[in-house]
Amino acid sequence: MSRPVAQPLRLFTERERQELQRVSRAPSETVIRHQRAIALLAVADGRSLTEAAKEAGWKVHDTVTRLIRRFNERGLAALDDLPRSGHPRSYGSRERARIEQELRRSPLLKEDGTATWSLTMLQRSLREAPDGLPQVSTFTILHTIHEAGYTWQQNRTWCKTGTTLHKGKDGVEERHDPYTQEKKRSLSEPM
Repeated sequence: MSRPVAQPLRLFTERERQELQRVSRAPSETVIRHQRAIALLAVADGRSLTEAAKEAGWKVHDTVTRLIRRFNERGLAALDDLPRSGHPRSYGSRERARIEQELRRSPLLKEDGTATWSLTMLQRSLREAPDGLPQVSTFTILHTIHEAGYTWQQNRTWCKTGTTLHKGKDGVEERHDPYTQEKKRSLSEPM
């Protein structure tokens, strides 16, 4: 048995209905926007909250109830996520580029006190540099490094994923694996 609607969905304007139908069919939309559009259209077509939730891929009708309330208040803005709580990012693209620049620089044993970078040594170097970041944390450095595609390797310092150094007759040569992104995607997908 379906539950009665606590707050009924208001009627769509023609523009709202067209936009909801577009979002429900568009492959480029995010999953959550797609689900929300499907649920709203299902309720507007007379389906129960439980049926609308199942059609959208949700388990409970409470999600649809909250969505209806948001749509009645905000209109099509209800398809988008609300702003997240928490502190906004402190470091922009310029600061992230500075962290990557320092990471790519080979440490000097006499000046930096190390032959390979660790997070704490990289942090110390960035904090002490005249153009550095005096408040940077190891978490920020680690997050920035991973976003840039670097991974930690036990026997070496931070290395660009998919890039290797090979010794040859002509010296050290850098090689790039053209399938790196495909391999990373296949490893992250559930089996």
